[in-house]
Amino acid sequence: LADLLRGGLIPAQQSGPALWEETAARMVDAQAPGLAGRVRELGALASAGAGGEAPVRLLEECALLHLLARAWLRRDRLPGPLAATVRSRVGLTASPEGPAIRDDWLVLAQYDTSDSRLTTRRIWLHGTASGRTALLLSYGAAGRAPDLTLPAGLAVDAELTPYPGAGQPRMALTKRFGVPTPTTVRPPGTTTSGALARYGAALRDDPWRESVPVTLDRVEPVPDGDGWQLADADEEHALPVGAAARSRPGLWRLVALSGGAPVRVFGECGPRGF
Repeated sequence: LADLLRGGLIPAQQSGPALWEETAARMVDAQAPGLAGRVRELGALASAGAGGEAPVRLLEECALLHLLARAWLRRDRLPGPLAATVRSRVGLTASPEGPAIRDDWLVLAQYDTSDSRLTTRRIWLHGTASGRTALLLSYGAAGRAPDLTLPAGLAVDAELTPYPGAGQPRMALTKRFGVPTPTTVRPPGTTTSGALARYGAALRDDPWRESVPVTLDRVEPVPDGDGWQLADADEEHALPVGAAARSRPGLWRLVALSGGAPVRVFGECGPRGF
């Protein structure tokens, strides 16, 4: 990182992928896959060129990586939950720790992301009695879907066990007591400003969080130039719809479902939108 900033970000953007892949490979050898992933993200930002917000994003990500490296060097002085978060961000494996939570878990969302090595499935759940929001992660080899599937909109009676870490939403599905069934329960919603406040609060526990799960209530999808935003029906605030969400067909289904009227919608809120 010191060499990168000493040489300047513009030359780094012109250096090609070799610089980033070499460092990422060294992190993999050091059993730190989380750091390897962040370095590859730096490389992707650098290859985006000097236009737009790429240089700013590159500097931001360098700062977060520097913070993570310093936190790792001082992990023995950190509070227990924050130290667990740092270990998780570096990429050390951890096992779920109790106590287990049994609830009727509403499936809020399920989607896959893939790279050349792995397919990652994220399933977001809402505990109808506990009010907890949980994230299940499952993996498959590149080009293959993970085994775990839970249809969005249904609820499953199950027992989940949290992973360690401050503000960590990830849990493990330890036991099911039935098949997913229909339910009328929906999570309570908030405003767009409430969603941003929730993200800000989450950064106190985990400065490397890219987003927080949130349900927006009474928002309307409206066009905003070349993009879209979710605007509060009762307040003068809005959140931009992120680029990843704009590329999926779900956005158009949401627009059609809304028909210009307020809707309740679940998603992830971060510095680049919803």
